Amino acid sequence: MRSDPVPPEQGSSTPEPDPVDARLAARLAELRARHGWSLDELAERSGVSRSTLSRAERAETSPTAAVLNRLCHVYGRTMSQLLSEVEAKPAPVLRAAEQPVWQDRAGGFVRRAVSPPHAGLRGELVEGRLAAGADLAYDRPPVAGLEQHVWVLEGALEVTEQHVAHLLEAGDCLRMRVWGPTRFRSVADAEARYLLAVVRP
Repeated sequence: MRSDPVPPEQGSSTPEPDPVDARLAARLAELRARHGWSLDELAERSGVSRSTLSRAERAETSPTAAVLNRLCHVYGRTMSQLLSEVEAKPAPVLRAAEQPVWQDRAGGFVRRAVSPPHAGLRGELVEGRLAAGADLAYDRPPVAGLEQHVWVLEGALEVTEQHVAHLLEAGDCLRMRVWGPTRFRSVADAEARYLLAVVRP
């Protein structure tokens, strides 16, 4: 007796990745290939597990800010540089509606690239938003000696660098050179919004 072919399962296809995540995944895979590293070698250099790297390069997951920071450190880029490389082309003016937004959903962090991307310039502006109670830790800077200015616009933010915690409220600004671990923590009942000026050494 002939059996009819079984139709494919409804709803079994995996959802399409976010376009930014897809372009980021391709760029991460390209950078690793350019260096001639295997996933195991990159895992050893970055301290990020092989499975996490593999899933990020296939756009199966969006890397967290901490993971992206480690990869930036290995590749010698700031986060803005890396994210600008997945955009179509640089422009002298970046309209508010066109400023790329990247989210670390697990960490409660939203990052908006305010400055028009330009690989040849050392300074950039980034708007950060941390959900109430969110705690974001980086174990190393993407570039050693990076200069950062943190200007809090709304809420309250605790920034820890060189094992010293600085409590910043709206209007306060902290300047630091980053050589080791840093931590950003939203300490109010509401979201913390801040402007981060980054200057590469």
